[in-house]
Amino acid sequence: MSEWPVLKALPSYGRGRDAAGGRFASLIFGTNLTDVVVTGANGTIDGQGAFWWQNFHKGKLKYTRPYLIEFMYSDNIQISNLTLLNSPSWNVHPVYSRIEDSYIVSGDDCIAVKSGWDEYGISFGMPTKQLVIRRLTCISPYSAAIALGSEMSGGIEDVRAEDITAIHTESGVRIKTARGRGGFVKDIYVKGMTLHTMKWVFWMTGNYKAHADNHYDPNALPVIQGINYRDIMADNVSMAARLEGIEGDPFTQICISNVTIGMAAKAKKVPWTCTDVKGISSGVSPRPCDQLPDQGPEKITACDFPAEPLSIDRVVLKSCTYRMKYT
Repeated sequence: MSEWPVLKALPSYGRGRDAAGGRFASLIFGTNLTDVVVTGANGTIDGQGAFWWQNFHKGKLKYTRPYLIEFMYSDNIQISNLTLLNSPSWNVHPVYSRIEDSYIVSGDDCIAVKSGWDEYGISFGMPTKQLVIRRLTCISPYSAAIALGSEMSGGIEDVRAEDITAIHTESGVRIKTARGRGGFVKDIYVKGMTLHTMKWVFWMTGNYKAHADNHYDPNALPVIQGINYRDIMADNVSMAARLEGIEGDPFTQICISNVTIGMAAKAKKVPWTCTDVKGISSGVSPRPCDQLPDQGPEKITACDFPAEPLSIDRVVLKSCTYRMKYT
């Protein structure tokens, strides 16, 4: 471990994710790159992460664990036809991305969308936006299929997710933030989710209190608005939704439509809990909380999902060929 290269902390984080210092370099790392293809013809990268996890849990790491693949300040990066196993930490850390045809088994969020931590993310000011997630299958018993935050201080905007399957997963789409984060999560569009054996279908919280340090501004309030969910089928669910905004800073413009949730045999007696949220619903069963009043069947497609493609949708996937020479 003493020979492993160490990098500075991400500028939008101000410190390491695991420790106050910087971070160990990722196995595959690049910065300021253009037109890079990482492809494996269905090959496997095994990060052999047990060593890192053991030292992390024993508190022996002075720096944040490495990722398998990380690209910074780069354009036109393609990662395809690979199986990633046993990462020391995150598997892939990309920005401005299209994530398609993925099968993920994880002990944490299958996909986590982030943009900086507290005052460092606010100062750096680089939002994550125009992200497309399609045809994702996730198994994550203790976390979410897709998580937005909790480090979202640079802003998260215009995320589109469709054709998502989650099995034995704690929640479908999770939004995490807190006082002191600042930033925003807005214009989020989700449609076509199939969920089996879930703790929650919808979970939003403004009470996720982990902070980078004690220098954050407690008056920096996040803006959570324009959250759209539609066309969702779920079964064996313990609780339909847990929606917790921030007192004095409610989550607004929430829209949920055409959703059928089959409750588990030992489900909670009250399927929805809602505080400090505002929005509408249509064609949702079981009936949502009063903060999301039903607009009637004529509004069943009320929740937006943009038809116009993003620029990332126009990117054509590339392939690489090579020949080995034997002497």
